[in-house]
Amino acid sequence: MTITAGVDVGTGSIKTVLFEVEGGRTHWLVRRTDRVRQRDPLKLAAQAYDQALEEAGLRRGDVHYVATTGEGESLDFHTGHFYSMTTHARGAIYLEPSARAVLDVGALHGRAIRVDARGKVLTYKMTSQCASGSGQFLENIARYLGVGQDEIGKLSRQADNPEKVSGICAVLAETDVINMVSRNISAPNILKGIHLSMSDRLAKLLKTIGGIDGTVLMTGGLALDDGLLAAMQETMQREKVAVQVTAHRDSIYAGAIGAALWGAFRHEKLARLDALAAA
Repeated sequence: MTITAGVDVGTGSIKTVLFEVEGGRTHWLVRRTDRVRQRDPLKLAAQAYDQALEEAGLRRGDVHYVATTGEGESLDFHTGHFYSMTTHARGAIYLEPSARAVLDVGALHGRAIRVDARGKVLTYKMTSQCASGSGQFLENIARYLGVGQDEIGKLSRQADNPEKVSGICAVLAETDVINMVSRNISAPNILKGIHLSMSDRLAKLLKTIGGIDGTVLMTGGLALDDGLLAAMQETMQREKVAVQVTAHRDSIYAGAIGAALWGAFRHEKLARLDALAAA
């Protein structure tokens, strides 16, 4: 039996998971999310990891492999580090075995990844430097509108006449929103317009990776935004792209899950090599 941890250090939050892996079977022990806000991400990650261990009734010495991803390579307690594209791909397949593409939408970027049935990355494409397709941009707009993050999706789905928002850059889009507020455009119609602008960019990303013949699973911080998910589904239908875009209730943990599972695989492989060397 292998106990493995995955720690995904993102810009907006730290995701920590613990797994028990044995004979190809996995048992999820702990999952937790900690918002970074203005705290030191590395200190917060260490605290989150220790709290996850406490929840599971474990000590650091009980964990066979601690795998980090995202910005977690500098954590002094990690055993190994995996690129986030690789971990999101593996985590997506764990959550949704039919997925053949991953749409990772985080605080600072969007990324489309085509994968095979094992979670191997086949090709990928990222958004440009502009942040108008990111979670941070959406959070800034929500703050300006006086809307909580947990309200964004629900309000967006109440829109009856979404307002077009610039998809070119975050600065122009924010200017659009300021003008809309001055014209008394409702928050639902503003948010739905932003979601549609974001979904247009993300749909174009998906088209660039080509060859998608299965489900597209959304991961990252915005995977739980049901307003964005609804906009993505509308956009894919409008663009006549015959794939299903969906999200899992645990999509936000995809990177941490993938790290933990790759960590378990690496630990077991190293253990076999050590056994052969000792024979």
